[in-house]
Amino acid sequence: MPSTFSPCSLLIHTTLPARFPREAASSARVTPHFFPAHVTLTSEIPPARYGDEPQAWLDGVDFSSLGGFHSRSGSGSQSGLSGGGIDTHKVTTVVRFERVESQDVFYRRCFVRVGFEGVRALAGVARAVGVLGEGVEVDRDPDGGVRFGEGTEKWLSSWRAEFGPHLSLMYGDEPISEETLKEITKVVQQAGVKLSDEETGATEEGGGWDGGVIWLVPTDKPISEWGKPIATRQL
Repeated sequence: MPSTFSPCSLLIHTTLPARFPREAASSARVTPHFFPAHVTLTSEIPPARYGDEPQAWLDGVDFSSLGGFHSRSGSGSQSGLSGGGIDTHKVTTVVRFERVESQDVFYRRCFVRVGFEGVRALAGVARAVGVLGEGVEVDRDPDGGVRFGEGTEKWLSSWRAEFGPHLSLMYGDEPISEETLKEITKVVQQAGVKLSDEETGATEEGGGWDGGVIWLVPTDKPISEWGKPIATRQL
């Protein structure tokens, strides 16, 4: 989760529902879906993985071998890790905003795509430990990157191809036209969000964030309850 970046939260909870009420909702009463600003790291974490002590489980995940990483949730009767950030002594994950997109999927109705390489390592750990049980033994490639187990690498590749890391702006069933998407992009930029297709190690204010908190969230609960994590971890 972003620690200090407020424009995204304002967009999700106030600006976009007011400007685009149909696109920001899915009910007959046009009730918008409100949720914390986040970037999903992985979904499908079975409750049996963390049992009755989710905080102890999350605290025990070894992120230190990476020198960098990030997190958030998914859907179904499982949980998801989500977050946004880094402590430079522990991680190198950076969130960088690229462009506003829409897919014909409820949870990806409208979102800001996030640079893949900046969150790859953290998402890989989240998937490996939380879902695949591959552990966090990692190797460095010649460029200093991280290589995971076969299952995790396959998932990372598939995840990136299908939709990859992103910050959701609106959930809903209403299709978004190209014209409306352009309007949304303007509103997002007017709110102070800086968009760029270039992934860089530094960013001007509003172009993303470094630092934040990992949330473990049971996403089988209503969206309105996703702001109540069962465990958190400062990065």
